[in-house]
Amino acid sequence: MGESVKKPLFRDINADDPDPETTEIESLCLNCGENGITRLLLTKIPFYKEVVIMSFSCEHCGASNNEIQPGGQIQEKGVRVTLKVSAASDLNRQVVKSDSTSVYVPEVLLEIPAFSQKGEVTTVEGVLDRSIQGLEQDQDARRKEHPEAAAQIDEFLVKLRKLKELESPFSMIFEDISGNTFVQNPNAPEIDPGVQTAHFFRTKEQNQSLGLYTESEVDDINKITSNQDGLLQPLKEGEFPLETLEGEVLQFPTNCPGCRAPCTTNMKVTNIPYFKEVVIMATNCDTCGERTNEVKSGGGIQPQGMKIEVKVNSKEDFSRDVLKSDTCSLTVLELNVEVGPSALGGRFTTVEGILAAMKDQLLGSDVMFSDSADPENVKKLQEFHKKFDSILQGHEPVTLVLDDPAGNSYVQSFTAPEPDPALIITHYERSFDQNEELGLNDMVVENYERESAEESKCI
Repeated sequence: MGESVKKPLFRDINADDPDPETTEIESLCLNCGENGITRLLLTKIPFYKEVVIMSFSCEHCGASNNEIQPGGQIQEKGVRVTLKVSAASDLNRQVVKSDSTSVYVPEVLLEIPAFSQKGEVTTVEGVLDRSIQGLEQDQDARRKEHPEAAAQIDEFLVKLRKLKELESPFSMIFEDISGNTFVQNPNAPEIDPGVQTAHFFRTKEQNQSLGLYTESEVDDINKITSNQDGLLQPLKEGEFPLETLEGEVLQFPTNCPGCRAPCTTNMKVTNIPYFKEVVIMATNCDTCGERTNEVKSGGGIQPQGMKIEVKVNSKEDFSRDVLKSDTCSLTVLELNVEVGPSALGGRFTTVEGILAAMKDQLLGSDVMFSDSADPENVKKLQEFHKKFDSILQGHEPVTLVLDDPAGNSYVQSFTAPEPDPALIITHYERSFDQNEELGLNDMVVENYERESAEESKCI
């Protein structure tokens, strides 16, 4: 018998796929008590990530529902997406909400707390409709038992319906501590002018609500629940010196970032000339052929942010080494395209490699060119595809901008240590929001409280 072909766990949605690999599970219907069927589909959403779509239906009473769960890992930071709704097309934007997403509309003081609803794929209008339906559900009983409360809810429902009529623009803020919420960009792959995205560090309580604990918290739990040593123990001082670490290639099991299948990641510490020590991690997947590398800075956050402009005028410029940290965003000025820091992660590559990775990230999904895709969007993406190919072939000059608030990114200079005319490097003071994304504001508060406590002791 021939060896079976390995397939990715998460595949693109395709109407022509003869085997979409849905999983059916017999499940209890909470409406009638009989058994219904739950169907699971592992797939990928274009310009987003892997998800698990769950659909339940009961043939006995006709009850049905659906929900969505992130198929990838919890992100390192939470995400806050602020959408300005000013046109009918904004109401039709697709939204992927996880269980941990809270929604807030400041104009009418509407707030949907996190963990109060199941994750779902919906639209902006769908979020409003679900809120309206939830408030209308018990209104008849309220009018009899609590007429004043029912009148207040009726008044609030009028405000929600007016939002759908767009008498005036309004904002909808999605905050997800897991970092797995998505709002469609109708201008993709160009920058979305109607959306502002910010990332933030979770608090201890938010981490624990997601089931995330630090090593010290796990140790405290282990001391309470068991006296046995854990499987993973911290290294003792001097047990594994840096010189030994730099000469070793370490391996550890992980999951493929593309298809989530089990694979192995190689890790090595190396030194980049005229820069600093970095940790390079490379992953090769035998299932889908995905090859990725990720880079972590060996140093801490720098005192200032850094912006690097690279003028790419020839094939030689394509060969420049580039280190993009996981806090660095990328912009191609000629294409009006921006890729956020979390999209490509940290990586060590070349100018050509980073541009190719941006193209794959923005245009890598075949479903955007399928028969079900919007013809206007398909045409726009095809034109964008041709222009990006022309740039990668060296036919058009391009300016690549790396903006890293942490100051840990690098582009090779051909004239080092002398200034390179094709590189413009500027340093800047970080804004309050950038410090918050890097977790520096909390550190400042902690240092201030510690210094104040020490001064009180002295007094």
